[in-house]
Formats: sequence, structure tokens, C-alpha cells
Amino acid sequence: MTQRPAQSPSALPPLEALTAPQLTWNDTSPHSDAFDDVYFSREDGRAETEHVFLGANRLPERFAAWQEARAFVIGETGFGTGLNILCAWACFEQHAPKGARLHLLSTEKFPLDREALTRALSAWPSLASYSQVLCQLWPEAVSGIHRLHLSERVTLDLHFGDTTERLNLLEGQVDAWFLDGFAPSKNPDMWQPELFEAMAARSRPGATFATFTCSGIVKRGLKAAGFHWKKVPGFGRKREMLAGGIEAPPTDTRRNAAPWFTLPPHRDAKHVIVIGAGMAGSSVAAALAKRGKQVTMVERDAPGAGGSGNRQGALYVKLAVETNHQSRFYLAGLLYSQRWFGQLASAHPQEPPLWQPCGVLQLALSDKEANRQQRFMANHPLPESVMSAQSDALSELAGVPVSAAHGLFYPQAGWVQPKKLCEQLLQHANITLRQGDVSELQQAQQASQTAQWQVTLASGETLQADHVVVATASLANQFAQTAELPLQQVRGQVSELTLPAGTKVPTKVVCAGGYVSPPMDNVLTFGASFVPNNATTQVVEEEHQRNIDELRQALPEWVAALEAAGVTLSPEAQEGRAAVRAASPDKTPYAGPVPHTAAWQRDYAVLRKDASKVPPVNGEHHPGLWISTAHGSRGLASAPLCAEVIASRICDEPLPIEQPLADHLHPGRRIISALVRAQ
Repeated sequence: MTQRPAQSPSALPPLEALTAPQLTWNDTSPHSDAFDDVYFSREDGRAETEHVFLGANRLPERFAAWQEARAFVIGETGFGTGLNILCAWACFEQHAPKGARLHLLSTEKFPLDREALTRALSAWPSLASYSQVLCQLWPEAVSGIHRLHLSERVTLDLHFGDTTERLNLLEGQVDAWFLDGFAPSKNPDMWQPELFEAMAARSRPGATFATFTCSGIVKRGLKAAGFHWKKVPGFGRKREMLAGGIEAPPTDTRRNAAPWFTLPPHRDAKHVIVIGAGMAGSSVAAALAKRGKQVTMVERDAPGAGGSGNRQGALYVKLAVETNHQSRFYLAGLLYSQRWFGQLASAHPQEPPLWQPCGVLQLALSDKEANRQQRFMANHPLPESVMSAQSDALSELAGVPVSAAHGLFYPQAGWVQPKKLCEQLLQHANITLRQGDVSELQQAQQASQTAQWQVTLASGETLQADHVVVATASLANQFAQTAELPLQQVRGQVSELTLPAGTKVPTKVVCAGGYVSPPMDNVLTFGASFVPNNATTQVVEEEHQRNIDELRQALPEWVAALEAAGVTLSPEAQEGRAAVRAASPDKTPYAGPVPHTAAWQRDYAVLRKDASKVPPVNGEHHPGLWISTAHGSRGLASAPLCAEVIASRICDEPLPIEQPLADHLHPGRRIISALVRAQ
């Protein structure tokens, strides 16, 4: 037994808004003023990329021969203008077989803004169909990981921040590296031994690399990290460059301090059963179906029948004053959902739209809350395009009179039709919807010794799959394997009010104690009540009154104007809907593999006496069993990103969040917490 701290390495670099580079332009060719270097060759940047990175990594032939179920993964140091990434995408489309997938990941400390990116990529008209997608999805310059779905088969993860720092936080492995960036003589801070060590630690056995430079510091650093290299002909006036690979990457030691989060060996998945067709389950099913998996969705009632069944749902978050892991996850989820909902709405236009990015205004109704918001902004230096503090013209912003003196504004947030969204997500050829109530999960041992899952329905029918994902909100711990998972049932009721045509209404989602959305089809949706430890679903007047009181407190002048115009705001006059959500004790969702609780309690029992003594034993999990639950009232911000986490795990892909955040979502965190507290 070794003496180690009982918590996983969980440090994340400070959250920050990154600075766009200062550029000097030669037509469409940008030059970095800070590094005094060009982003690409003025002679023929695309030809240089194809020679240096695609050719030296043998990508055309590797793509053509790719038969793995998982995606081929390319890692890049220095995104720049994205030229390398777009060329790799185009090469993949040209050479890869129909069922293959590509996963791209790239780091960038000084991301271009959208206007500069568009201008730079306009130099390559032959890549216009690719660059248009990239520029449309281009994220805000916030440190962290931003997942972009470039196409049905191609995913890009942008890791904004210091390259070495970002690679050390990466949960995933790379098949081919584009070792790019400004020249070592121009940017010596990047080309350090720690960079090559991080690359080696995130490489798959047999991973390759290519780089334009033959600098001595690069050759020495690569060799010391375990890479072999050779000089090969360079491009244009560069006589030589380096190419090579690594056969035996070093063991990842990041789990030594928290071995319980170590996953079991990866198991292939051809067929996955997802239980529960709310937002959590539907987004998991869609993520897996897009990756070519056959998905059987088992739902007791209908898609969006539970907490995801409201007419409107607001996409917003309330982040902690101090930048903690929970806030970092929810901010990442908010940014991901905004992009994802936008793509879904564009692909499936309808009236009213599936997604309305009208903006969200979070009001401070007391001096205490105003102070909290101000302290929050001081700790979260974010671009105004993500969030800003507002103290003037709040009424103009909301579209109705606002009496509060302070608020936070999220300009790209808004509202969605959650039930229709769930229904839309399941309209995929790889998804089969089965109505039924699951009564039991059993691990079935086959003659081939491949563990599979047997799902028994209340009707007696049984289904089998390679993996099972439990996404049934407050019922997620009804199975023997999940019974020890602490979940709280939380009842929530929304109220609906039909308004006369022409009524002045909020143009933004306005929230304080509750929320109110801009009306859809003249129906105003507001609420929602929050009643812990209550699993009833009948609509009650008492909670209508509570919702009315919250609305009156948030927008008193507007409510008074409504009543003066003859609109009746009384519990008896309201329509509404109630549903039960699930919450975890720490209010963070559970998203990951299901731990074997008894084994954890046995293997890590020593933590009850001394939290510094960590047994070097990997955590035992139920192989192929996953869970996504405890999304509470913020599921629109958490469930889609959690779905990507689970789908990436099942499909052996890099994660869309940093390793510490993946550990923060792990359901087993509560077992360790209870042990350390000697419970």
C-alpha cells in the first residue's frame, strides 16, 4: 500500500477569456505580430500541409485501410487558421471507407476571432465547403474544450489554452500527431520537454508524428519522450523535416492517486440499449446512433414523457461564485448545448423553431444577490458574447419593465421545445424505439466469454445488448446494480397562461427564483416549483400560486399591467404540468460507468481510517453498464454534454471534457466521499 493523497489530481487551470492574436495581413495571409511568424506558407500553404502533415503521417493510405470500429484520432499542437485540420478532413472524405469516422483534436492558446478565421481560410476556395462549417460553429474564446460536430462522421475538439497544459488534461489517445506551431526559434516556450512527454503519454501504440522543423531541441525532446524520428525531405525551400512515431507509449500515471476512476478494458459495442427517452436518454441514443451503433431505446411511456415533456424549457445555468468543477462543467455544457441546439434546429427547420437563442437575463432581486453576481463576474472573466453583467437598460433588454437593478445576461442562451427535441433525436435509422417497462438488468455470460447484458421487461420479454445506458431520472437507482446510488426525487410544476394577441411580452428568458420564457403560440410558460422528496405528478393549485408569486416578484410592473389589461393570474385559471426530476446530493449529474459498490466499499475500506492511504487497486465496474441521471432542473445544459461523455467512452474516443471533470461526473465519487467521511 502506498502513501498518496486520497483525492484525484483535480487541478484545472484558471478559467479565462483568451486573447485573440494581433495580426498583420498580406491579403488573406495572416502574420503574427507577437511571434513574428506566418500562419502558413504564402507560396502554397495547402500543398505544404499535405506534404508535411498528411503525407509524412501516411494519412491517405491509413484512411483508406481504416477498418476499426473506433474513430481515427489526429492530435494537433497549434490550430492556427485550421488549415491542417480542414485538409485532414478533406483527405478523410476522399480516402476513408463509408463507415469510418475521424476525430480531430487541436490546441490553441490564441484563437483567431471568427472574422479573421473566415478571412484567412478564404485563401483556399477548394476548401470552402469545409471552412464554412468550421466558421459557422467557431466557439467563443473561453479556455477549455469545445466539441464541434463538423459532419455525421467527423468531430473536432478544440482545446483552448496552453498546449502542454491542455494535453496533460486530455482524456484520450491519438493515432497521428501534427506537431505544428510557430517555429521553435519564435516560440521557444511551447517546444519544451514537457510537450513531447505529454504527446507520448496521450499516444496509442504505433502512433506517428510529423513536423516541419528539424530543430535540435525538437529532436532531443522527441527522443527523450520515447519517439523515434528520421529526417525526410521538407517542403519548398525547407530542405528537411522530421517524421516518426512511438511504439510503446508510457503508462498513464494520472490515476495513481485515485485508482477507483480507472475504467475497465474497452469493450466493443455494436448494439446498445438505452433505458429512458427523456433528454438524457434521447441525447445518448442520438450520440451513439451517429457513431454507427445500433440503439434500442426502451421507454415506459413516450419520448419526453417525464421532466423533458414541457412545452418550453429554458437553457440557463446558475454558476457558483468561486470557479469550481461543477461550475466549469455547467459552463462547458451551456456552450456545447448552444452550438448543438443550433445545429439541430438548422437541420430540422419548423415553426415555431425547435431552438430559440433569444438570450437569458438572470435578475438579482436583492442586494445580496447583486453582490453575489458581481463577485461571480470577478471570478469568471468571460467574453461578453458568453455572459455580461448588466445594470442599465434592463427593461429594454427584457422587453418588459424590470425593477431589478442588476442582472447577468447570456446572449446566446434561450429556450427549446424539449419534448419535440426528444422526438426529433430518436428519428435516426440506427434507433429503434420500444415501449416497455424494464424490470431487471442481468449480465449474461456467453459461451464466447463476452459479457453482455440482458434486459427484462415487465411483460417478460428479454432484450440483449453489448452495453446498457440507464437514463431514467429519479428511477435510475431501481436496479440492483444502481440501487446504492444516492438520488433525490424533486417534483417540479410549470404553469401556462394563454395571453391575448398583441400583449407586450418578454423577448428574453427572464429568471430569478423561477423563470419565464417568451410565449410560444401566445402561451406563456413559467415556473417551476421545486419540491424535494416528492414523486407526485398531479397538478396542484398551491404550486400554481407559488409560480405566480415568483413571476410577480421578478416582473412586478409587467404582471400588474397584465392584470390591468384583464388577464387573470390565479391558480384556478392556470394550466400546467408536473413531473419528477432527479438530483444528486452534490447537485452534479452522474455520467459514466456504474461502479460495483460492494467491491469499492471492500477495496477502499482503509479510507475510512486514513484518507491518505490509497490501495493500488483499480475500481471495479459493471462492464458495459453506464448511467446518465441527476440532471435536476438544468438538464438542457448538462444532458447533451454528458451524452457525449458516455458515447465517447463507449466508442473509445477522446472525451469532450478534461479528465478532472470526467472524474467529477463519475457516479463512484459518492462512494469515495462516504468512505472518507467514515460513513
